[in-house]
Amino acid sequence: MYRIIVKMALEETIFSRSELLLGHEAMERLAQKRVILFGVGGVGSWCAESLVRSGIQQLTIVDFDCVSISNVNRQLMATTKSVGAVKVEELKERLLNINPDAEISAIRAVFNEETAESFDLGSYDYIIDAIDSLKDKALLILMACRTEAKFFSSMGAALKLDPTRIKVTEFWKVQGDPLARTLRKKFKQLGQFPEKKFQVVYSDELLQPHGEGKGSLVHITAVFGFMLSALVIQDAIQ
Repeated sequence: MYRIIVKMALEETIFSRSELLLGHEAMERLAQKRVILFGVGGVGSWCAESLVRSGIQQLTIVDFDCVSISNVNRQLMATTKSVGAVKVEELKERLLNINPDAEISAIRAVFNEETAESFDLGSYDYIIDAIDSLKDKALLILMACRTEAKFFSSMGAALKLDPTRIKVTEFWKVQGDPLARTLRKKFKQLGQFPEKKFQVVYSDELLQPHGEGKGSLVHITAVFGFMLSALVIQDAIQ
């Protein structure tokens, strides 16, 4: 009984403002939804935080990487003290500090052809793609779109500066994003296409890098992540 009382008090403290906006029934629905998020970098880490702070209590996060010094400028759990730590473990600890009663499953793995079948995608209500690898991203899109889960994906967040140009649309309607264009080309080459429509977060802005590689800033990657979480929350409470 004591644990139940403490848990209720904790949730009232954490989510009281959210419930004032959304209502009790909506918060109950959010708590019951199962979400899996692939990639917890500059986009995915902020998406995870927003989901948990908004009331999602069953979240699986998937990523293989460790925190590197180049992550510190944009990734939620990346600090000079966390360099070398496993990303999903570092993020899980933070998320549980936000809501100790959340069920956070941290899977250190790469989603690819070898591991794809180990993820029971059909058991989730929402699948979120924040993967960087083109090949793995294409595979996740194809597999996620075969399930009954709602699927949302992030297009490229690098080489952007203006957050007002970040948008949401259906994948095949994206214009001005090189990653979306390359994905569509890949699907045509494979002769395989997503079996259902899905929404993506993207920006049509494309700046030139000052050197090799693609730079990115937190005010862009975080907005991408927040918009992905907003898609989940808006769908879940309807």
